Amino acid sequence: MSRTEDEVRDSAKEILGFNDDELNVKQGTGQITTFNQLGFKGVIDKPDGWYLPTDKMAVAIILETKAEKEDVQSSKWIAELKKNVEIVSSKYKRIVGILYNGVDNYVLKFKDGIYEPVLDAAPTLQPKAYYKALFKENKIDKQKIYNLTKKINDCLHVKFVMNNLYHRMIFTACALVAKRYGAMLIKGMEFSVMTNSILNTLSKSLEEDRKQNLKLDTLIDVYSSIKMNRSDNQEAIDNFIGWISEISDCLDSDYWNGEDVMGIFFNEFNRYKRKSESGQVFTPDHITSFMYRLIDVNLHDRVLDATCGSGAFLVKAMCNMIKEAGGVNTDEADKIKSCQLFGIELSHDIFALACANMLIHKDGKTNLAPLDTRSGEACEWIKKKNITKVLMNPPYERKYGCMKIVQNVLDSVPTGTMCAFILPDKKLEKDLTDKKYGNKVLKKHTLTNIIKLPENLFFGIGVTTSIFVFETGKPQKGRNIIGYYIEDDGLETVKNQGRQDIKNRWQDLENYWIEAIHDGVDDRFNTRQVINPSEHLSYQMKKKPFEIYEEDFIKTMMDYEMFQRGIDVKEFNDKLISKVLYESDVTEKNGKINISIEKEY
Repeated sequence: MSRTEDEVRDSAKEILGFNDDELNVKQGTGQITTFNQLGFKGVIDKPDGWYLPTDKMAVAIILETKAEKEDVQSSKWIAELKKNVEIVSSKYKRIVGILYNGVDNYVLKFKDGIYEPVLDAAPTLQPKAYYKALFKENKIDKQKIYNLTKKINDCLHVKFVMNNLYHRMIFTACALVAKRYGAMLIKGMEFSVMTNSILNTLSKSLEEDRKQNLKLDTLIDVYSSIKMNRSDNQEAIDNFIGWISEISDCLDSDYWNGEDVMGIFFNEFNRYKRKSESGQVFTPDHITSFMYRLIDVNLHDRVLDATCGSGAFLVKAMCNMIKEAGGVNTDEADKIKSCQLFGIELSHDIFALACANMLIHKDGKTNLAPLDTRSGEACEWIKKKNITKVLMNPPYERKYGCMKIVQNVLDSVPTGTMCAFILPDKKLEKDLTDKKYGNKVLKKHTLTNIIKLPENLFFGIGVTTSIFVFETGKPQKGRNIIGYYIEDDGLETVKNQGRQDIKNRWQDLENYWIEAIHDGVDDRFNTRQVINPSEHLSYQMKKKPFEIYEEDFIKTMMDYEMFQRGIDVKEFNDKLISKVLYESDVTEKNGKINISIEKEY
């Protein structure tokens, strides 16, 4: 016996989860509730089911149920569904409409005034999360995030008078975290209501995570300390909320590939200041991917970044490890997030950003510690974590203890741990004769590879870098180091947006270099070299041959002759140019230009 419409409706309520206890949402099923009662003034039509978030930028769901004997493909029932969707479209931009008869369902999407049947929808009714996910972006639109971040930065700086660079970043990050965790950020709300909603959602989202990591309270403390002018500019408030919502939509993607959202923020917020006060140089996304593969990190590893900055290495490792585990919905994914990623960051503000970065990606349990990696306390913390791989880009200057950080990390992880550090090309070489550190690192650990990176990788800060790969607990004992030079990574500089892979060249290059380095050959670029550690601890660039031309000899001879005669070179050059340009006789003959200057006595 086929089911009636009432029976189908009751079943749909359970499957969709319209009976769940969920904050800031009107949801349910029935026959007597009108759209007027649901907030659509004067509309007496009655939907069979509804999911209506208070946040009008979120996805709404409208359900129409029919008896099992009815055909959900009937134009009559589809027209009825569209009518109800159109009613809801007066307040919502994104709506999913569902027709369900207990066996089959018909699904359509409505966005920006356009209906689109979902032809590949699941053949049976699914929980509401499935239908909300129909509006997920199919890729991370990094260009869109850049553009939105620029607008946010300008708005916070000018409209909200938030002058501190890091406070603008933290406020943006916290708003995005709050949005991702369901904060009520609605256009039209007052400034104080918006900021309190962000704070309350942050506090609530961290409740469980605090049990594992009390230091996550730092994020709330830093957010609460941000100084800004209260803004009565409603347009600015509404714009900020809209832009944050759009970024959140961009990140709500099954195609996320570990892109470091904070890295995008840093590129925009730091475009006039390429380096932070704390010495951080923020690692490009494609290099984090390369280093992950370079030392063979996998889903079973326990990864450390002891100067984690915004968390770029940890975010990339989390993404790749979860993919290897089978996706975000596996038990292994939860284990990776909570037990296998470890970070240390000394700067209070940057530590807060690292916490926010992990939370943006729906992970608040990562083991982050606000410690000084130069300290004994940090060493003891590292020793307890049973680290298996290290990925780092420490601050380069001596005043920030670069080599002390490297040495402490190498000494604190288990023997045989593979560690990759980005450092200035000559950093280890400079310390060969350093009286304080000497050559202690190689007395305990082996430097296996040096991979010189493109000269313009960190364009604007005046530092050229290499990746130094160590195996811990095994002395060098004169073992040679194998070096390579990645001269070009295929990226190009985009105005105000840093270097980007706009022509999609890097992936092929990454694949080549990983295979070449692991196999110990470089047939394509011929950069492989054997480095004797007693002579050098850096990749040795080929010296250009010394060449001298006749013009160089003549110039040197004339400079010397004018010096002997006491002639001012600059004055002579200016006078000569003036003579040639304005007092000479210029003629052309057989394609040649002749310049004649009257001799002066």
